[in-house]
Amino acid sequence: MFQFCFLLMILLFPLLYIAYNIRSKTQRFNIPPSPPGLPVVGHLHLLQPLLHRFFHGISEKYGPIFTLRFGFRRVVVISSYPLVKECFTGQNDVVLSNRPSSLTNKYISYNNTTLGTLPYNDHWKNLRRISSVEILFPHRLDSFYHIRRDEIHRLLTSLARDNTTKGDHKLDSFKEVELEPLLSDLTLNNIVRMVTGKRYYGDDVKNKEEAEIFKNLIKDIFTKIGASQPSDNLPFLKFFGSKYEEKVKSIGKSVDEVLQRLLDECRKDKKGNTMINHLMSLQDQEPEYYNDVTIKGLMMAMIIPGSDTSSVGIGWVMTHLLNHCDVLNKARAEIDEKIGQDRLIDEQDISDLPYLQNIVSETFRLTPVGPLLLPRQASEDIKIGGYDVPRGTIVLINAWAIHRDPELWHDPEKFYPDRFNGKEIKTDESSDNVRTLMPFGNGRRLCPGAGLAQKIVTWTVGALVQCFDWERVRASL
Repeated sequence: MFQFCFLLMILLFPLLYIAYNIRSKTQRFNIPPSPPGLPVVGHLHLLQPLLHRFFHGISEKYGPIFTLRFGFRRVVVISSYPLVKECFTGQNDVVLSNRPSSLTNKYISYNNTTLGTLPYNDHWKNLRRISSVEILFPHRLDSFYHIRRDEIHRLLTSLARDNTTKGDHKLDSFKEVELEPLLSDLTLNNIVRMVTGKRYYGDDVKNKEEAEIFKNLIKDIFTKIGASQPSDNLPFLKFFGSKYEEKVKSIGKSVDEVLQRLLDECRKDKKGNTMINHLMSLQDQEPEYYNDVTIKGLMMAMIIPGSDTSSVGIGWVMTHLLNHCDVLNKARAEIDEKIGQDRLIDEQDISDLPYLQNIVSETFRLTPVGPLLLPRQASEDIKIGGYDVPRGTIVLINAWAIHRDPELWHDPEKFYPDRFNGKEIKTDESSDNVRTLMPFGNGRRLCPGAGLAQKIVTWTVGALVQCFDWERVRASL
């Protein structure tokens, strides 16, 4: 009995101490309003799936900026464009350029040393510069044009082949198509070929088993371990053991093994215009700084976020088109008028297809791939909307809510691509450094691959619309 009481005191003392600090800081600062919470766990028990919708419901009651407590972490959620402007302009943008720590970042992102997880410092700035210059600079993207074209042509060929009657060269009237795996292969190959020079997915590759393992690991990162876990917010839970932590370690080890094999293969063949080859040249000059972990971290930063988000984005565009036949027909008419049926749509044609571009923008507005922007953490005390946001606070931007704000958009729940002709947007975002539409983030940590993703999504959708007739699968009665 004495041992149990002693153990209880050991556990409760740090909890009470932290709770006292939180209470004293809350009294000292003018914190944004907050719904009632519980001791220690805060609001963790209230969280529901589809967090962006859950946060939107709270904002309707407590306002566009409110506070939640995830265990011992204070979280401020913002659902207002004017407040987003405050976050990502001036000194506030610098203060909010850090990422909160998590077990995922520790075990998968090389202990918070990748481009997406590093704090805002000189090392991050250098990695950002390298990623921009070596693969995402416009001139470099142009040099990878042949990869994008080849992968789109492979997608079209695969669809045509799988939907042709055996012994005949004519397409059947309609066949069911599962686009998700095809789009996943398309976007993954685009990125992997630019980074390593090797085609990694598809029927013609050698290491199909390894490629499938890597693809499943990427899915695990996004679907199973992407969200914050209780032990991230309640550190004392780590003392009781965690299957989740073991799973993260295992996934991190597996991802590292795949990246190391890719790096070793590229090291044997240093020919070609790839990101890794340029990084290995830098490694020869500064081996201590550009070590293998740094290079693998940059590979991860390019491959994992860049592949999944683009394929999901294309899927959403096609979903909206199939749900709005008038929009689909108008897009096809634009392509027929500007390009015709004598040749395939090319990347250079995108600038001549404003309605197609509007469709992609409207999809990003209504169904952003990341409805909540990646979390930021305040490195200093700042003010947002007249409220205090203390150092260490996690800031979440609800892009989904802002994209549907009636103060910004006319009839915001409607899928209406024509609004991007300029007549239906209530704010002139062209005059702002902070964008009203933010599918790729905002501020200094805006996704560096936004331009590439826009190219791949728009070109792929244009090719699918030009080459095939599409209808929704009708549910059987």
